[in-house]
Amino acid sequence: MTFNVIINVPDYAPREKHPTIFQNFDSLKKGEFMQIVNDHDPRPLQYQFMMERPEAFSWEYLEEGPETWRVAIGKTK
Repeated sequence: MTFNVIINVPDYAPREKHPTIFQNFDSLKKGEFMQIVNDHDPRPLQYQFMMERPEAFSWEYLEEGPETWRVAIGKTK
């Protein structure tokens, strides 16, 4: 899997995290992927994707803690 962008989420201020992720996701073309790296389970972000981009994304955990979580997010539409 090739990633068009990798976002290290802890590098961003709290109010910038989700907007930065969604901005990068929206710039992807169908079939492209981004990776996020976080210091906790980004499950709330997954729920936000389900609400704001239903059926337009795929979500695959690549690493699940305890210190690092990595998720591949793909654009499906």
